[in-house]
Amino acid sequence: MNVGLFGANGRMGRVLIEAVQQNEETELSVATVRDDSAWVGMNVGELAGIGSLPVNCEAFSDIDAHKVDVMIDFTLPAALDGNLNWCVKHNVPMVIGTTGLSQQQLSALEQAKTHIPIVFAANYSVGVNLMLALVRQAAKALGNSADIEITEAHHRFKKDAPSGTAMAIGEAIADELNRDLSKCAVYGREGKEPERDQQTIGFATVRGGDIVGEHTALFADIGERLEITHKASSRLTFAQGAVKAAVWLQHKAPGLYGMNDVIGLN
Repeated sequence: MNVGLFGANGRMGRVLIEAVQQNEETELSVATVRDDSAWVGMNVGELAGIGSLPVNCEAFSDIDAHKVDVMIDFTLPAALDGNLNWCVKHNVPMVIGTTGLSQQQLSALEQAKTHIPIVFAANYSVGVNLMLALVRQAAKALGNSADIEITEAHHRFKKDAPSGTAMAIGEAIADELNRDLSKCAVYGREGKEPERDQQTIGFATVRGGDIVGEHTALFADIGERLEITHKASSRLTFAQGAVKAAVWLQHKAPGLYGMNDVIGLN
């Protein structure tokens, strides 16, 4: 199948180029950058550091919808609206890995799913999505007595905090416990505070260096604690998952899907 990339020059965009080339079922046909980008005309293989490929970066306004079966978007929230509108207009399925979306953008996804099939996930790692299933089991068994804390670490360039994956972990736990995360989440602590409320779910964020991504869900009770941790050592893990989702999405009916659907955890 022919795969297109929005934001090919980004950190994830470059890794996605490599992931598409590695997958025997996909071929990179379109790689877009902003219209005013200095990367317009750059060979995508050289951009990704994997040798010359028969595709060059092109301006967003020059995309030929007939050349793609699916578009993958790991850009920034500011770019999502235009990318999503383009896919809906041209009836092109979409894989979205952009995090930090506003409530308005989430509502736009709900509207777009009536027109095109979309896979949207905070994290495309198979391991992370298995972790989401595991934290639900832990919450069911321990959540009414244990204190729950979620810690995450990423590279210094990541802009949203907590990460989309950390929030997905929190949502999974809160859903299992019938709690509203918007009301029970605690984002960091400082100074003298009242004793910890067992009904809360805490978040702690680390940003530094080139950490690809680390997430831990801690269930701490009196006398024992359980930690469920996932550590990523390469962005290629996420990119390969996104390409897997793109292949799975082919010929699917309009709707909003997640990685659980792709890997069969639902």
